[in-house]
Parts: sequence; structure tokens; C-alpha cells
Amino acid sequence: MFAIIVLFLLLVLKVAEISIFANMSWWWIVGGAIATFFWFEVFERVFGLDKRKDHAHFEKIRKERVKRAFEKKTGKR
Repeated sequence: MFAIIVLFLLLVLKVAEISIFANMSWWWIVGGAIATFFWFEVFERVFGLDKRKDHAHFEKIRKERVKRAFEKKTGKR
């Protein structure tokens, strides 16, 4: 997400022609966008980074569900 925010800021600064960004080549923005695209669409899937967050979230939900079921069965609250 950080890369997307940086790319957006670079784009805004380039379009607004602010300071040194006015003379910056468009290839920096295009290259950054391509690299970010490959990171999110290829590398995260290859390394499984996109699924780790999902697994952690569902594991937390499962543990809470088991805890609630155990408390109901034993009558504790």
C-alpha cells in the first residue's frame, strides 16, 4: 500500500509541476507503477503473502468460535 501512496504523490507532484518533480522523467512514475503491479499481482501470489493475512484472520475467528462453544458447554461466562 505504501508504494501506491508514493506513486500517487509522485504523480500529483509531477502533474502540478512542483519543484524538482517538474523536470522528473515520466519513466520514474511508469516504472514504479509497473514494479508495484508486478509486486501485487505476481510476487505476493508466488510467496503466499496474499493468503497469510486471510489465514491469520480466519484462525482468529476460529479460536474465538471454539472458545465461545466451550464456554457454552461448560456453562461458564
